[in-house]
Amino acid sequence: MTSPTTTALPDRAVVQRRTMIVLIVTQIVGTVGVGIAPSIGILLAGDVTHSEAWAGLARTASTLGAALVGLPLGNLAAARGRRVALTTGWWVAALGSALLVLAAQRSLVVPLFAGLLLIGVGSAVSLQARFAATDLAGASHQGRSLAFIVWVGTIGSVLGPNLGVPGRVLGERIGLDVYAGAFLIAAVCLVLAGLVVLVWLRPDPLLLLQRSAPQVPAPARRRAGRIRLILSELRVNPAARFAVVAILTAQVVMVAIMTMTPVHMTHQGGSITLVGITISLHILGMYALSPVVGLLADRCGHRLTIAVGVAILVVSLVLGALAPHSTRGIIVSLVLLGLGWSFVNVAGSALFSLVVADRTRASSQGGVDALANLCGATAAFAAGPLLAASSFSFLSVLAMVVLLPLAVLVVRRPDGGQSRASRPRR
Repeated sequence: MTSPTTTALPDRAVVQRRTMIVLIVTQIVGTVGVGIAPSIGILLAGDVTHSEAWAGLARTASTLGAALVGLPLGNLAAARGRRVALTTGWWVAALGSALLVLAAQRSLVVPLFAGLLLIGVGSAVSLQARFAATDLAGASHQGRSLAFIVWVGTIGSVLGPNLGVPGRVLGERIGLDVYAGAFLIAAVCLVLAGLVVLVWLRPDPLLLLQRSAPQVPAPARRRAGRIRLILSELRVNPAARFAVVAILTAQVVMVAIMTMTPVHMTHQGGSITLVGITISLHILGMYALSPVVGLLADRCGHRLTIAVGVAILVVSLVLGALAPHSTRGIIVSLVLLGLGWSFVNVAGSALFSLVVADRTRASSQGGVDALANLCGATAAFAAGPLLAASSFSFLSVLAMVVLLPLAVLVVRRPDGGQSRASRPRR
């Protein structure tokens, strides 16, 4: 019998269904606002600063925003629940988008980069939303729940780069330029995403999980101790090292080329509408086939899947190098760039989760995510000056050089095909 002093907890299945509905809505609406940064944000940076080199900082700033707030958002969720953390994140991103309206309308540099940094917080919120989907999911449905939130987030990510068209229409009616109009729409979407979470994500799935699960106190580790454990793991785990190299290489190559493609296309006479469509197709290449890629990695092995991804990336970069003035060639190249990234990143991430020891798993995954964001930011920063000093063809060739170490590791057949049963349990 239940003690009269015990408060009955809500049915987890009912709360999970409600949580999924709220997350689906907010992922679509919120990522529409966040998805504007990789295309229109870069164009705005070039327009305000009048510099190709500075345009690369647009992607750098938004990526750094995502990297810097990932851990604070996680800590906020642990202390106050998913509802507070997600709402705060979406509204911080909305503030960033509002600053970008001001930057676009007045051509102000400081609000430009402050806004890009803050709107990048939305990417970290989107990542946390995927984990919120697993808080109350059953053991056999966690992967399915997480994957579905990723999938619906793609809808917003595809629509976001195309806000230039409605932004122009809105701007003409209220006296804003096209960029300011687009970021005003993005700000409204981000405010709405936070509002939906604040009002309807009740009861909070993480807080409910904490109340219903037995609390097992664990000794706190200093951050330096966690870092030493991760580095020690990588020193003795060749499969984990291979996975990290794959993840970071794919991120650097993809971000460097994708960041400079809008700038290159506009120099070739491409319109903001064409740039938006191209980036949308690229994002479709990144995410549309991710379930299929995951299935291929499980059935055919991680190394083979990564090898396929490397081959696709090479084809993409060859197209970019040989046909930099062909609009059709650039579009096909960018779609293949996204698809190759998907193969390498999905398989590399799955392999890393499989082979890393349980005692360092969570810390190691967080460390790799942060490192990937930092590498992406560095690649975006470097791509601008490289394009300004050379050409899009040279940038594509340089990206192929970056792929060489990963290609060598693939050919050497590192131990990347361990079965789940052989996963280390240290």
